[in-house]
Amino acid sequence: MAITMTMGIQKGGCGKSTTTGILAYLLKENGYRVLAIDMDSQGNLTELLSEQPSNEFMGKSILEAIQENDAKKYIVPVTENLDLLPANNFLATLPRWIYTGKTYQGEAVPFKGNPSMILDKLLDQVREEYDFIVLDTPPSLSEQTTNALVASDYVVVMYECSNWCYSAIPNFMDSVNGAKELGNRNTQVIGILRTMNDVRRSDAKAFNEIIAEDYPDLVFATVITRKAPVGRLALYGFTDNAELKQALDQYKNFYEELIQRVQSQ
Repeated sequence: MAITMTMGIQKGGCGKSTTTGILAYLLKENGYRVLAIDMDSQGNLTELLSEQPSNEFMGKSILEAIQENDAKKYIVPVTENLDLLPANNFLATLPRWIYTGKTYQGEAVPFKGNPSMILDKLLDQVREEYDFIVLDTPPSLSEQTTNALVASDYVVVMYECSNWCYSAIPNFMDSVNGAKELGNRNTQVIGILRTMNDVRRSDAKAFNEIIAEDYPDLVFATVITRKAPVGRLALYGFTDNAELKQALDQYKNFYEELIQRVQSQ
């Protein structure tokens, strides 16, 4: 049965898509069967893993999988041991469909049930086929984020070392607790990953230290710093990328910490 894990925070620019993609890659490189799911209508994880524009998946995405209650039909093989449920801009219409029964194409596909449990029930169709399911989420406390949290065993809270991200943490923690109470998976925070750290800035160093003081048992020891090879991963991808080793180096420490925590649960 797959371990399901979400990367999240209701703020943009915190490295959610990059971290989700790298985690999926490292897991499959370690021999695990992995399904990556893009729950963000920007489609950044989709483009990172598929190396195709997210618009290529119009009509063939997680949105259609949800509306038709058929996960397997829309899974895209990426490489051996790594599959993808892609997203595109039309995923932003998910709330409209939930509450009106109208798809973005104008069709009537009525929804019945708990709006926060849709993804969890969908993933029951494929959980036995994977070791890990990893989810990228949008920078908002939306239906997409709520569904990802409710469907997850664990949540990695993405923390960009700044005041605005620091102020977002309490609300996101409340959202995780709400998912735990609402769902069936005992959703819990597995850790806080300090990311996008600029070592030249004293305020970033201060916010790194503050979050560690507030959540000493949750912060990962690894701090992801801003590096050009990581930034260019969206451009060069995981295949034929001369900078791949440099991009992955610091994430490997995070990966090892994460696996240790999961195994100790």
